[in-house]
Amino acid sequence: MIDEELVSRIQTEITDALGYNDDISKQREQAMEYYYARPFGNEVEGRSQFVDSTVADTIEWIKPSLMRVFASGDNMVSFSPVGPEDVDASEQASQYINHIFTKDNSGWEILYTWFSDALLQKNGIVKVWWDETDENDREEYHNLTELELDALLASEEVEVVEHTRNDDFTNDVVVTRNVKDGRVTIENVPPEEFLISREAKSVQDSRFVCHRVKKTLTELKEMGFDVDPDELSSGDDEMGSLSGERQARFDFDSSINFGLTETEAEEALKEYWLYESYLKTDWDNDGLAELRKVCSIGDKVLANDPVDRVPFISITPIKVPHKFFGLSVADLIMDLQLIKSTLMRNLMDNMYNQNFGRFAVLEGQANLDDLLTQRPGGLVRVKSPNAVMPLSTPPLEPYTFQMLEYLDSVRESRAGVNKYSQGLNDKALTSHTTATAVNSVMTAAQSRVELIARNFAETGVKDLMLAIYELVQKNQNKERVVLLRNQWIEVRPDMWRDKMDCTVAVGLGHGNKDQQLMHLSSMLQFAAQAMQGGLRIVNEQNMYNIGAALIRNMGFQNVDDFLTDPSQIPPQPSPQEQMAQMEMQNKQKELEIKAAEVQIKAQKVQQDAAEAQMDAQLKVAELGLEAQQNRPVALG
Repeated sequence: MIDEELVSRIQTEITDALGYNDDISKQREQAMEYYYARPFGNEVEGRSQFVDSTVADTIEWIKPSLMRVFASGDNMVSFSPVGPEDVDASEQASQYINHIFTKDNSGWEILYTWFSDALLQKNGIVKVWWDETDENDREEYHNLTELELDALLASEEVEVVEHTRNDDFTNDVVVTRNVKDGRVTIENVPPEEFLISREAKSVQDSRFVCHRVKKTLTELKEMGFDVDPDELSSGDDEMGSLSGERQARFDFDSSINFGLTETEAEEALKEYWLYESYLKTDWDNDGLAELRKVCSIGDKVLANDPVDRVPFISITPIKVPHKFFGLSVADLIMDLQLIKSTLMRNLMDNMYNQNFGRFAVLEGQANLDDLLTQRPGGLVRVKSPNAVMPLSTPPLEPYTFQMLEYLDSVRESRAGVNKYSQGLNDKALTSHTTATAVNSVMTAAQSRVELIARNFAETGVKDLMLAIYELVQKNQNKERVVLLRNQWIEVRPDMWRDKMDCTVAVGLGHGNKDQQLMHLSSMLQFAAQAMQGGLRIVNEQNMYNIGAALIRNMGFQNVDDFLTDPSQIPPQPSPQEQMAQMEMQNKQKELEIKAAEVQIKAQKVQQDAAEAQMDAQLKVAELGLEAQQNRPVALG
């Protein structure tokens, strides 16, 4: 297949893809306008133009529950060992993958944006890939000796830019240090930038997936593309397929930016539409379609490489079977916002008429300027008593307000957000409403939110963590030292098993925080009684786990500041082992004492021998002196 055929195939797939200026795009545009409570377009001048905010209120009340579920604990996911030899590696993988998501990337912001997109615009998309970085840092050194200079230049990463030899034979040098490294990068993809084939049921099984994004010429070169501006088309005509959704997103505060025009922008800042397409195609004509990543701008192919996976993860709050796009929370309640806005407009118009009603005026018998000037205590000059007569306004009927309450109940049943979850209701503590009844209502409402959370966990967060695991296992080929659980750990993902089971650790199905605290307190009391009673069903590690769960439930993240993990404490010897150690120590002391006595005796013997030798020498000397004194003197 030649490039022209490939480009033609990609352009056909793009124009036929979901999200390319179709009904999906228009529905997302409408959802964004409802979220901002923008006017509907049917407003009448002089009448109420009130717009209800049901969509925004509902979504913003669901978000805290979701963020508390996923981001309140130490670890979002845990990896299970496949065999007994994988226990340490699985624990390390669990901590390291969570570290990559929360520390190397802005995990909280990623989750918040991801969930917001899904709740409002059907599907939330994140992109995860291994990013090879090539950094050139400029460094200056002064007064280096020859040895220091040789040590600096010994690294292959260092390249000399400037070198000056001083009069005192020292060196001033300017170098650039080229550091090549890689890391897992995660970013949120705006829904309008994501395209997928119409028949797709999931991202990985789709025939075609595309990420279209504007890049400057500088950014393209930083990505490693060898581009010639004369061969590229800016693709301004593609703005039409994005303008509706983008304008709805930014039009609320007029912050939309369409970029600089061709005449305003410098060449390095000119923007181009980059299409990063992942498609299955028989590129080598072997009769089998393989997955390839093709980066193109207009008719120009910048890169064409085989890949093993598509780097996008999608979540949707209400999954529709056998379809990629599901339903958003906004899809369920946008009609309620329109109805409530219409009712409220009529109510407010009625109130306006009650306060500033309409009048029948006898022509020529009243001063119209006085009548049109509405102020407390104002006078209206008339020529006859019956010159002005008020027109009756129908009163507000109770069923109108009952209709508003009914619409709120419909929203509660659809979205799972009720008055109790939004705050304490004034009737919640009456004698006729028990705590059990309030709890049952809250639990029933929370079940909808919990279902959304479980759906996010099993179809999105789990896939994201597995993708991170796969990327580091394949690409991180050198050791990295990171701080995990207040300990510096050496991590080597290439030594892990190719695949492990992943479990998303989300707190679902156990009630709210107060209920969890009550359950954990009961468990702690039962465990303490079991240990005191001698039951062998609880050990120190079990007690630590319960205490750690209590501390996390209270909102404290670092458990090690309050409790010590028994598994990290060296094991204590048993009483028998202690007795044996004491006996061994006593025997050792006895041997040391005996050895000391022997050494003392040996020293005594040596001392006695030395004294005897000295005595013998003294005697020999005395005998020699006596012999010399007794020698006869020869007479001359």
